[in-house]
Amino acid sequence: MRLLPVLFSLALLPLAACQTVDRETGACPVPPSPKSEERPKPPVSEEEQIWQPGHWDWSGGSYAWRPGVWMKRTGGNLWMDGHWTRDQVPAPCYWVPPHWVN
Repeated sequence: MRLLPVLFSLALLPLAACQTVDRETGACPVPPSPKSEERPKPPVSEEEQIWQPGHWDWSGGSYAWRPGVWMKRTGGNLWMDGHWTRDQVPAPCYWVPPHWVN
């Protein structure tokens, strides 16, 4: 019986990135405007570094700012900001996290 609340919580986890559509406009939530930030010089490294820009990320109930950072190149070279999408209208909006695209 003690396992039931845990299983219920795990079943709701996929909904953490889901947001109800504005009933009046049918619009998905809009992220805040990006913050201005300076790109520091890349660190000295033998590995190729790429700048990941600062961005807003959805934390399941609000937006959180993630500052830009130099990181090891791991694949893609085109940065895509996080955005909302949905399969059809009207339907819940789903957050697509920011990521690198090949």
